Amino acid sequence: MATMADVARGAGVSIATVSHVLNGTRPVLPHTRQAVLDAVEELGYTPNTLARSLVTARTRSIGLAVSAISNPYFTEILQGVEAAALEQGYSLLIADPHDDPVHERKVVQLLHERRVDGMIVAPSPEPRELLAYLGRHRVPTVFLDRLVDPPGDGAPPLCDQVGAESTEPTARLVTHLAGLGHRRIGLVAGLPGLSTTTERITGYRHGLAAAGLPFDERILVHGHSEAAGAERAAAALLDLGSRPTALVTANNAMTIGALRALRAHGLSVPEDIALCCFDDFAWADLFSPRLTAVAQPSRDIGARAVRMLLDRLANPDRPTRTERLPCTFVHRTSCGCPDGQEHPGDPAGSASAGPAAHPAVPMAHQERNPS
Repeated sequence: MATMADVARGAGVSIATVSHVLNGTRPVLPHTRQAVLDAVEELGYTPNTLARSLVTARTRSIGLAVSAISNPYFTEILQGVEAAALEQGYSLLIADPHDDPVHERKVVQLLHERRVDGMIVAPSPEPRELLAYLGRHRVPTVFLDRLVDPPGDGAPPLCDQVGAESTEPTARLVTHLAGLGHRRIGLVAGLPGLSTTTERITGYRHGLAAAGLPFDERILVHGHSEAAGAERAAAALLDLGSRPTALVTANNAMTIGALRALRAHGLSVPEDIALCCFDDFAWADLFSPRLTAVAQPSRDIGARAVRMLLDRLANPDRPTRTERLPCTFVHRTSCGCPDGQEHPGDPAGSASAGPAAHPAVPMAHQERNPS
């Protein structure tokens, strides 16, 4: 088996230079770097990561704790995390907390005991035990998708955070439907306690207000972020004496559940009820009608979480920050617009935008550095 000394001899450099190239610990001239990489390839050298971790106290691994990994949205986030981690020479250890606070605490502890250098976590609705563990052990962590409010004493958030904008894009869906003449627009919201659920409800209410429509709590239901719950919730809406004429679903799984409920009630989209959804997914364009949706930059969120974590590892004492990435309004036909009026790919930004207000006002990338 080839050693680092063999690589150094093959490249005509010192062992220290080989180490700097492989570990990225110091800039190396391009031709020297290439000579080392060529020698590594020719000799079939494999770094001893265990020995290196004993010396550096780093395992070059990241723990990822994300619920509902089977959800296409989180699958794309995972792909973004994995690609960015591998690009930087890190491996992933993955766990599913199942949105259960007790299980979440256990899996995070298990990842920590595996000596990961840091973690990326999509927190559960009640992350108190998670926050206590991370704070007690000072684990470098980035929260993604679901964000956690900072303590009420004015202190910054415990961890760096990254997610998509939720409030304004949801308002955009509501005002789009209102611009088409709808006056009773229902919402199938997600799991209570998640920041994404709270923000999308806020956006729903902002959209109603912007359109001059009253808020009616009877047509806001919770689908608990999954298909079966959304099917039950949407069915309850459809059984109302004065049911909504349009519906907004707050994630892709709940869109599937709502469509099942509509089919069970013999209703057609958009003829009997218009539909807009938060989350675009690969087959949304294959439905009939094709789904008008807000698309989240899921892979970018995953990649950004990795970069934020590596920044934290390199600069442990810098202030925590929260970043928001913009969404995109994907205009199709489930909202009731005919094919000729589609404008796919508009930034999902303006709560006052109606169906003809394309392109929308861009929603800029936001970075918040608490003081």
